[in-house]
Amino acid sequence: MALKAFWKGYLKLSLVTCPVAMTPATSESERIRFHTLNRTTGNRIVSEYVDSVTGKPVDSDDEVKGYERGEDDHVMLEDDELDAVALETTHTIDIEMFCPRDSVGWIWYDKPHYLVPNDKVGAEAFAVIREAMAATDVVGISRLVLYRRERAVLLEPRDNGIVLWTLRYGDEVRDAADYFAGLEPAKPDPKLMRLMGSLIEERTKSWSADFVDDPVQARLLELINSKKKKGAKKVAKPKAEPQPETGNVINIMDALRNSIASSKAKAKPR
Repeated sequence: MALKAFWKGYLKLSLVTCPVAMTPATSESERIRFHTLNRTTGNRIVSEYVDSVTGKPVDSDDEVKGYERGEDDHVMLEDDELDAVALETTHTIDIEMFCPRDSVGWIWYDKPHYLVPNDKVGAEAFAVIREAMAATDVVGISRLVLYRRERAVLLEPRDNGIVLWTLRYGDEVRDAADYFAGLEPAKPDPKLMRLMGSLIEERTKSWSADFVDDPVQARLLELINSKKKKGAKKVAKPKAEPQPETGNVINIMDALRNSIASSKAKAKPR
């Protein structure tokens, strides 16, 4: 079931404009969340903001954002002042440029959102922009105010819609060269490469969302359900798997051969 859009505005390319709606492509609503309770009374514990000097509670109307410019010295910014920043990009996704699809590294991708036309009149303009990007294998780059900050966004054609990715800021991405530059180029033994290739082939399968389930969440639900029943036994703690020994030098060739033999044995029908 489609969720209610959390953002509505316009997609613009030169003089072509169409109304669009956007919804986050990911959700954390199914995650188990806990309240903090008073063990004695069973009542929920609430938190409140207090003045760091006087210790007195602060009314929500008196809360204001502050930028520290010195010790105990802040510039105060009101909500309407923050909302007024980059107003044009608050409601319009104006595609400024296009890039080859594979030219933007995965590390820049942040949060995905689904972008769809918001009325039938604009659906044709939306489709033209999407199909033209797909035909030329490019992604669109724009800027947009989301989550209180203006950020670069990437528009990627997908099926009958567009996936809009927020992109990370430059100071959030670390240069891989700082970490990988000191590593020596590898020239593995061809025999090892063939064995490793065989092992990879044995374990290659189609992607499935089942790979990213959350076993901890499942056990939490099991624990919660057991607590609902009187006298229910506690959920047993799973036994930790033995950790591989790393102190001794191993023969990689033997390890690969044993791994392949083990994979083939598991694959045989009983």
